Amino acid sequence: MYPVVEWKNNKVYMIDQRILPLEEKFIEHSTYREVAESIRDMVVRGAPAIGVSAAMGIALGVLETTGNYEEEFEKITGTISATRPTAVNLFWAVERMKKLFHRYKHDPALLKEKMVEEAVNMDKEDVEINKKIGANGQVLLKCGQTVLTHCNAGALATAGYGTALGVIRAAVENNKKITVIADETRPYLQGARLTVWELQQDKIPVKLITDNMAGYMMAKGRIDAVVVGADRIAGNGDAANKIGTYSVAILADYHKIPFYVAAPVSTIDFSIESGDQIPIEERSKEEVIHFMNQRTARPETEVYNPAFDVTPHRLITAIITEKQVLYPNFKEAIDRLR
Repeated sequence: MYPVVEWKNNKVYMIDQRILPLEEKFIEHSTYREVAESIRDMVVRGAPAIGVSAAMGIALGVLETTGNYEEEFEKITGTISATRPTAVNLFWAVERMKKLFHRYKHDPALLKEKMVEEAVNMDKEDVEINKKIGANGQVLLKCGQTVLTHCNAGALATAGYGTALGVIRAAVENNKKITVIADETRPYLQGARLTVWELQQDKIPVKLITDNMAGYMMAKGRIDAVVVGADRIAGNGDAANKIGTYSVAILADYHKIPFYVAAPVSTIDFSIESGDQIPIEERSKEEVIHFMNQRTARPETEVYNPAFDVTPHRLITAIITEKQVLYPNFKEAIDRLR
C-alpha cells in the first residue's frame, strides 16, 4: 500500500484520493496553505489521516516562518483548524503541535526541528495504533464470516493499515477467512473507490453494493457483522461517521447483527457529553448533483449534503480502540480511558 501522507525533503506528499482507483497520483505540498486546501478538498480524508496531515501542515508552516513566530503560528493553526469541523483528530493534532510550539518557541532553530520530528512521529505512531486496534478487534470476528463496512476506514483513512479495515486485515492475518461487503458510500463513493481497491490490493474477498442494498443483504442472512470507523466519538459513546452509517446501524440492530466501531482513543472527544454536540460538516451541493463528473440533476436543484451522521451509543455493540475493546456502559468505559 502506498503512503497516504509522507514527509520527505521538507515537503508533504499525499496520494490524491479523489481520483483513486482509476489513477494513482501524488500531490506535492510546499506550504501549509496547500496542505489545508488538500484537507478541505478531500485529497486526504479519514480522521487519523487528517490528523497526521494537519501536523505536517503545521510543521511546514513553522519552517516557512521568518518573522513573528507567535503571530504566524496563530495564522497557521487557524487555517488548518478551519478545514474540516467534524474530525476531532484534526484538533487533537493541532493541540499537540501547540503544546510543542509553546515549549520551544524561544529557540526558532530547535522549534523547527522539533515540529518536524513530532509530525513524523505522529505518522509512525498512527500505524502502530492501528495495528493494535486490529489485534484487539479481530477476536470479535469468526472464520467464515461476511463483514459489512461503510465508507473507507482503511490504510487510506489513516497513516497506514486502517481502523475498521485494520480489524479485518488482522483477522485475515490470523488465518480467518473473511469476506467483505462494501457499501459504495454516496455521494463521494469512498467505499466503491477506496475500500474495494484496498481490499483487492490485499487479495481479501470483497463485493460492492449500493448503499440502499444493505437491508436486503441483512434480511437474506448474508451479513454477520458490521465494522465501521469514526470521525468523532462523544463521552457517552455516540459516534459520528460518514453519512449513512446511522442507517446501517439501525438495520443491524433490527436484524440482530453486531455493530462495531473501530477508532483510536484520539478520536474520542472527552469534552462533549453526547453526539448532539458534534458539529456536522455540510459540503457542496455539487457532490450530490454530479456523479463521476456527469450532471445528474438540474443546476438549480436545492440539496442537503451533510458529510456525517451520528450513531447513538445504544446501537453500538462495542468500540474497538488500541487500548481495549469498550462495551456498554460506554460512558463509564470511556471515562476510564481519560
